[in-house]
Amino acid sequence: MSVEQCWHFDGTLRDVSEARSWASDFLCGLSRMHPPASSDAHDDVLLVVSALSSNAFAFAPGPFTLTLGSTLSGRVHVALTDTNPTEPRPRPFDLNGCGGLGWHLINALVEQTIIGPEVDGKTVHTFLPW
Repeated sequence: MSVEQCWHFDGTLRDVSEARSWASDFLCGLSRMHPPASSDAHDDVLLVVSALSSNAFAFAPGPFTLTLGSTLSGRVHVALTDTNPTEPRPRPFDLNGCGGLGWHLINALVEQTIIGPEVDGKTVHTFLPW
């Protein structure tokens, strides 16, 4: 069985925590239908949602859309569409709190990343084990 849910956000800082909260609710429902294989799966997905949402807020001013779904292969698909057409790229991270960890974290946790251009931005698709 595959399920999917989509949320639209204005692109404010508060939306980063809202996206994480909605994603957690989605994952709790998903775990009742299909329990995760790993005890870290729920938190891994939330980290990816937080990093993608934070990057959208910081680098793509304006609204963003978060879509979460389960795949037939038992993975979780996290997709975030934002207003910046530039593909994400790793930056040197700053241990003094100035960022640079998000894209590295995302790529450490996901099995696959696909970046698709959109008319007014891009969609970052990630797939994580569940």
